Amino acid sequence: VFSKIFSHEALESYLPKIQLVIKDTLRAWSSNPEPINVYHEAQTLTFRMAIRVLLGFRIPDEELGRLFEVYQQFVENVFSLPMDLPFSGYRRGIRARETLQKGLEKAIQEKLQNTQGKDYADALDILIESGKEHGKELTMQELKDGTLELIFAAYATTASASTSLIMQLLKHPRVLEKLREELRSKGILHNGCICEGSLRLDNINGLHYLDCVIKEVLRLFTPISGGYRTVLQTFELDGFQIPKGWSVMYSIRDTHDTAPVFKDVDVFDPDRFGQGRSEDKDGRFHYLPFGGGVRTCLGKHLAKLFLKALAIELASTSRFELATRTFPRITLVPVLHPVDGLKVKFFGLDSNQNEILTGADALLGATV
Repeated sequence: VFSKIFSHEALESYLPKIQLVIKDTLRAWSSNPEPINVYHEAQTLTFRMAIRVLLGFRIPDEELGRLFEVYQQFVENVFSLPMDLPFSGYRRGIRARETLQKGLEKAIQEKLQNTQGKDYADALDILIESGKEHGKELTMQELKDGTLELIFAAYATTASASTSLIMQLLKHPRVLEKLREELRSKGILHNGCICEGSLRLDNINGLHYLDCVIKEVLRLFTPISGGYRTVLQTFELDGFQIPKGWSVMYSIRDTHDTAPVFKDVDVFDPDRFGQGRSEDKDGRFHYLPFGGGVRTCLGKHLAKLFLKALAIELASTSRFELATRTFPRITLVPVLHPVDGLKVKFFGLDSNQNEILTGADALLGATV
């Protein structure tokens, strides 16, 4: 039922709306006179994308802000001890989940009643229709659970990867310039502007260097450490017997760090995925940012599409610089992110891609 949400046709439908959300967000970042906390803002961006694009909810900004605060409280307590005591993280998480589901039920009911003016099929539309095609009319509780799962899947890991992407483009300006060169060569970027109608799904999928950049971000800065599986039948691994019914965890980060196919594993090098090297092609499970096997992440194509759309906008319409003297330390839990969130200053641009001078810089006649 869920798989249809991430089909090629569905992604094509979401793309214009994703681009619009990203454009509006970068415009807001650039208009802020102060540096922004990229990780926090990326969380806000991915939450807005999930609510407005995937689910098609028409929630006012003020209400959306309140829902985001409640959602953050829910996420912060997901990994708490399951002890239902007053003031415990578990209790706070449960209460946040109940508040979220009330808000989601209201949004779902309004959506089901107001079908006019729709110009695309969002994920919730597809989910409902897919359920009917499989002979399963989804209940309101199933719709609320499915909606919450979609938001959760689109939120933390994508915000983590978005932050890592921006940090690497700051660290490696040559990579950013090479991205711009590819966009120009493909007719997407011309005179500092994205050509109208050029960002279709097939065009984006044809940007090979962009694909290499996203792959390298996900290799070196995998948002989550690993995944869990249940053993279906007893087997042996390196002389150890793993009994049926046990839970096992596979480590994505350790795999990426130790896989023999990757050279200089600590170096950010998108070209390792280029046609000349293709380091990810040797073996099935050396590169697995989205897991592997039949339980691989269903939303991986949507996540990569979002990151590519963000990278295109960053390379085409944005100027940004680190707002601190050094790059921040990285923490790995609950998902990989900079400890201080990564402080970055974005600059507004005029139609000729020149930074717009404001304040003292403009008065002093500063040149850019």
